[in-house]
Amino acid sequence: MRMDVRKVIGLNARCVRIEKGLSQEQLAERMGIDRAYISGVERGQRNPTATTIWHLARALGIEPADLLVPPKK
Repeated sequence: MRMDVRKVIGLNARCVRIEKGLSQEQLAERMGIDRAYISGVERGQRNPTATTIWHLARALGIEPADLLVPPKK
């Protein structure tokens, strides 16, 4: 079974954000966007553009490709 890419991005973003000790609000501030958008991305309810994935990865200090790797079972 395939995992929705939006869920993969959201799960990875949330894990890294928590690992780095950032709140959704702090991450949103780094990106210059609303906290509610971060929440939607993390829940897999938003469909972030390539540009948003780039900015999200930079704000988290990771490579954009890291957000696209499905979690290991």
